[in-house]
Amino acid sequence: MNKVFKWITLVKNLQMKLKISVGVLLLSFSTLLFAQQKKTYTYAIKKGQELQLDVYLPEFSSKSEKLPTLVWMHGGGFSGGVRDNQSEIKLCETAVEQGFVAVSISYRLLRKGTTTYFGCDCPAAEKKETFKQAAIDYMDAVSFLIDNSDELHIDTGKIIAGGSSAGAEAILSAVYMPKYYLDGAYDQISFAGVFSLAGALVNLNEITSKTAVPSVLFHGIADNLVPYSKAAHHYCNPKDAGYLVLNGSDKIVDRLSLLGTSYLFYSYEKGRHEISGIPFGDLTDVFDFFKSTIVKDTHITKTISR
Repeated sequence: MNKVFKWITLVKNLQMKLKISVGVLLLSFSTLLFAQQKKTYTYAIKKGQELQLDVYLPEFSSKSEKLPTLVWMHGGGFSGGVRDNQSEIKLCETAVEQGFVAVSISYRLLRKGTTTYFGCDCPAAEKKETFKQAAIDYMDAVSFLIDNSDELHIDTGKIIAGGSSAGAEAILSAVYMPKYYLDGAYDQISFAGVFSLAGALVNLNEITSKTAVPSVLFHGIADNLVPYSKAAHHYCNPKDAGYLVLNGSDKIVDRLSLLGTSYLFYSYEKGRHEISGIPFGDLTDVFDFFKSTIVKDTHITKTISR
């Protein structure tokens, strides 16, 4: 009986230790899981539509600590997409892990429900106006973040504008063409970097020594929607209402190189518009580039061909 009692006691002790160990593991995992914070704010109301943004924050060593910040604009042809889909969430969480504040914004989807959407039947003037209004929404979001930079731990001198596809077209317009689209309304805002996935812009000459910033660009040479080099948007014919010539990532890099500005360019030989998807396998290198160029002021010019 004594042996049986000892075995029972031993088993109970093991069970108790196991419960404690599992509890410690769960507590550690919970702490890791909730180390990041996500806060949602309304940054503007336009024609009754609330425009919101999600701010992803790491743990801070002090209340006054401020970090470089990525402000992201999703794609979707200005007719679809959301700020909080799984890809955008994962991007922002990765940015936080890399030591950045991350923000993902909503904006007006002005082509949603239209008969022409954003293709060759959409008049070129409407395309330009869509770029303009999206750039305005983006700048309004950034203005809100700057106004609340102390609470949100944002280093206003190290804001990186990022976007995919339509979002990339909008942020490139906001950063590189503020006078063309914004008429000086947001001159108090400056950017430290650009992260563009399959984006393009109208006027390459608007990229000057004053507007050029360290940039990461991804683009497929065979992109069938947004030109890789210089060509018509959606490759429309000159007779189409939507014929609008844009300058893609290849031309933007040429311009940055001419101006002596840092860049990291991922060029995909057979890539089409799927290159606008978030490149999770390369994000460590992307954030390392921004740490080097905008934090340490290191000059980098690199093209990676795939």
